[in-house]
Amino acid sequence: MSLRLASVGKRYSEGVWGVRDVDLALDTGIHGLLGPNGAGKSTLMRIVTTVTNPTTGSVYWNGTDVSESPAALRTVLGYLPQDFGVYPELTAAEFLRYVAALRGLDRSTAADRIDELLELTGLQRDRDRKLRTFSGGMRRSVGIAQALLNDPDLLVVDEPTVGLDPEKRVRVRNLLTAVANDRVVLLSTHIVPDIEATANNVALLREGELLAHTTPESLIERTTGRVFEYVTPRDELDEVRRQYQVSSTVQRSDGVEVRVIADDPPSPDAEAVRPTLEDAYLDRIDSREAETDVVR
Repeated sequence: MSLRLASVGKRYSEGVWGVRDVDLALDTGIHGLLGPNGAGKSTLMRIVTTVTNPTTGSVYWNGTDVSESPAALRTVLGYLPQDFGVYPELTAAEFLRYVAALRGLDRSTAADRIDELLELTGLQRDRDRKLRTFSGGMRRSVGIAQALLNDPDLLVVDEPTVGLDPEKRVRVRNLLTAVANDRVVLLSTHIVPDIEATANNVALLREGELLAHTTPESLIERTTGRVFEYVTPRDELDEVRRQYQVSSTVQRSDGVEVRVIADDPPSPDAEAVRPTLEDAYLDRIDSREAETDVVR
């Protein structure tokens, strides 16, 4: 199974592009689509899911141009949009039966699949509760379940953990990892730890352009030796932020422990530390380098 984007671009008006010249080749596993707000992630997701056609370039599913034959992709697609709505007066099981009917699953197949997915998502005991009583995390789990009803070869999820507390975020991430072995999963988010915990590869977008499509380890390796930690007085923190990219701060009794990305140690007391994917992301997203790092 493979999803390929060849020179894909989307123009909204003269000189205004949502994405431009994006080349991606995705096979089985989780591919994280990472970038700040406005980077073009949602535009790219709409193109991949055939909601909109690209202005330039093409999307291919197993070699078939999906602009010419959208059914080739739609029949194997599972999609969880960021703004996922439910019918609040339906129970979880009723809602999934309704979605299964819309997708043409016969009753026996649907019943077996719903039981399997409610168990997988940890909702079996809540199957007969109305969705209006569900928490945000439970509703996102229902959203993942509906996306998996047709056992899709391509699963596209947009910001699946946004607004969730840390425990529910971990649960959703574990669920995505559990279903990714035999399908192509595209996970769009601006939450770097979600990518670090789940993705085999990372596609990094900035201002509609693809900066990188590579492994998390490769991105991290580029930042090795450029991440430092030290304690700075509180009244100097703003100046540190003006001079350097600060990836995190921790309040301490003797000042503020800062984590800084820099070419050279920012202070005589600064110690080099192992970079995280978040460090690498911030370093790359703020870089003015023209080069790209793309696995084809």
